[in-house]
Amino acid sequence: MAKAIAYQRVSTQDQVNEGVSLEAQQAKIAAYCMLNDMDLVASYTDAGLSGGRADNRPALLDALKHACKAKAVLVVYSMSRLARSTRDTLDIAETLDKAGADLASLSEKIDTTSASGKMVFRLMAVLAEFERDQISERTIMALHHMRSKGERTGQVPFGFNLGDDGVKLVVNPSEQDALHVMRAMRLAGDSFRTIGAHLEMSGVLTKRGGTKWDPRTVKSVLDTALTRAA
Repeated sequence: MAKAIAYQRVSTQDQVNEGVSLEAQQAKIAAYCMLNDMDLVASYTDAGLSGGRADNRPALLDALKHACKAKAVLVVYSMSRLARSTRDTLDIAETLDKAGADLASLSEKIDTTSASGKMVFRLMAVLAEFERDQISERTIMALHHMRSKGERTGQVPFGFNLGDDGVKLVVNPSEQDALHVMRAMRLAGDSFRTIGAHLEMSGVLTKRGGTKWDPRTVKSVLDTALTRAA
């Protein structure tokens, strides 16, 4: 009987989506192992963690180590639970393969116990990242369109106030003056710390009404202003 290691993950957003909850993933993995005569010897879970990077999820790293040591099949509900980038996904598959272990993903109905399974796995990983890139590209275009119309796309940026309609941004004259000074100082070669010190001496308040200008805050304000101007 082949050994199986289960891995589940949910991010904060996933927790509200029925069907990818931890309980649902655990139940489906357990049923899969029973149907395929696998001995489910361990289960690992990362709760409330993004899948953007594989190396910042402790349970995944533990699951990989266990699967490699036991030469087991690492079973996940879907590839999106495993990783969000093609590079991470293929690195995980390669790590398992070198250790004589395998990978099974229930949603995509693929595994790496055969040559055809390995091929389908790599193809699915590439297509999944392509789809995410397309979504990201459309989102960036939509945000750029909203900014071009003067609409808010997140927090109200320094230099603006939220209009009475709750959507449009209106210019904040005093903050715009401060932005002009910040840009001029930066172009002159001043550091973010120096700019922050100047703002504090001049009595300029942050967007939240604070009196202290951290260098990171100065950089964030200037980066946001540059993005809006693009």
